[in-house]
Amino acid sequence: MGSKYHSVVTMLKTACLFPGQGAQYVGMGKSLYENCPEAKEMFVRADQILGLSLSNICFNGPEERLTDTANAQAAIFVTSMAAWAVLKARLPQFAPMAVSGLSLGEFTALVAAESLSFEEGLKLVRKRGELMTEAARENPGTMASLLGLTAEQCQQICDKSGAGIANINSPTQIVISGTLETVQKACRLAEKQNGKAMMLKVSGAFHSKLMASAQQGLKDALNSVTLKSPKVKFVPNVLGTYIQDPAQIKLRLYEQVTSSVQWVKTMETLNQDSIEQVLEIGPGKVLKGLAKRNQLTASVINIETDNDIQQLVKELEGKVC
Repeated sequence: MGSKYHSVVTMLKTACLFPGQGAQYVGMGKSLYENCPEAKEMFVRADQILGLSLSNICFNGPEERLTDTANAQAAIFVTSMAAWAVLKARLPQFAPMAVSGLSLGEFTALVAAESLSFEEGLKLVRKRGELMTEAARENPGTMASLLGLTAEQCQQICDKSGAGIANINSPTQIVISGTLETVQKACRLAEKQNGKAMMLKVSGAFHSKLMASAQQGLKDALNSVTLKSPKVKFVPNVLGTYIQDPAQIKLRLYEQVTSSVQWVKTMETLNQDSIEQVLEIGPGKVLKGLAKRNQLTASVINIETDNDIQQLVKELEGKVC
């Protein structure tokens, strides 16, 4: 079906971005499952690989089960891959110039770039979620979003409070991570500097040193799989710049567990590469919002449901009619 217009997509310099934990909601992926055989196959395969009905957790919850870190990460991964599978079926020759993902979204991006198989990616994401859940039990912590302050100001606040920077999402939206005491202290310091602080509903201090115990297990899991060089450009969170070497990719996936997500640098890299169009593939619209805050020059299109994909195909078809 895509033969007369898929070239329009490839003429645009396109990047695909995949969401991370927090994008989940009960009911995600259901319309894809019910209307698209390619998506249904992804969910069925995932249920078989994991030995549990992840699809039922996605479609029916309950919310507290879906938001459990081990389930949430796998669920977002599979829902995103289901949307990707449908998109590729509708536009068989489509290939982005670059891919990236927010935190766990990196694993989805690597599967889309054919660096990892779907099965290996799913098993890694599930293991990662389990390891992070255990680390959060051993070393309890939390996170908060600081608004209206620069990364430099937030770093100074973290130096004084003992918290750490987890995500540099935009020039004035920084997420911090640490023990409850250090994060609360950081929030008070931020408010004294006329910034806004908002505690986040999370189960642990992700992207901080409190996740260190999860790293060795993830390293072992990464060493058990074979990564290929991505077929398109890949931007890891830790660097925010392109890398292609499989050994380096494994290292960055390992480092990411306790390191800051450099999303501002990721957006800068896409701007510098003159990316014209970005597809946010998976549940939610978090990445579209961050793209706007980072003044990404490319247009951003959400690809989450079968209707989104149909609309994209229709728009592209109209451009060549």
